[in-house]
Amino acid sequence: MVSEQALIADLKHKGKQSQAFEVLVNTYKERLYWHIRRIVLNHDDADDVLQNTFIKVYRNIKGFKGESKLYSWMYRIATNESLSFIKLKSKKLGLNDTEYQERLVENLQADVYFEGDKIQLQLQKAIATLPEKQKLVFNMKYFEELKYDEISEILGTSVGGLKASYHLAVKKMEAYLKKN
Repeated sequence: MVSEQALIADLKHKGKQSQAFEVLVNTYKERLYWHIRRIVLNHDDADDVLQNTFIKVYRNIKGFKGESKLYSWMYRIATNESLSFIKLKSKKLGLNDTEYQERLVENLQADVYFEGDKIQLQLQKAIATLPEKQKLVFNMKYFEELKYDEISEILGTSVGGLKASYHLAVKKMEAYLKKN
């Protein structure tokens, strides 16, 4: 695999950009897809948001300063695209974000791409009850196994704040799962 610095240089080089972008997509598409999917919950929506994410990455790579890791920068774009997508979709349906999330969880069972069992469905329902920030932190820490400093880079939040968010998310989910 090409080093991140070499990949970034190739992405910014006119003659090498197309080939480098193909490497970038092949390297990160699956990780970004699952990150997005855990936010938007629907396969087709996740595909749309992933495509929008890569379009934004392609258009803005020249402005990438390298102050964070490339994947952290892309995760930030994917996160923002996912949250914007949810806000737009819920607004179109006349629902608030929480109501929209609840509807998505209800539709999970009908989603042919959802391979979870009853326990995983309950877990998704519990996650859907969390405030946005706690949901993001929980998904990144629990499912994606990112370190707090990586999540801090992506979300622009202090490690201490992230630890508190994760702790609160786990407590809320435990309470939800005991009750349901």
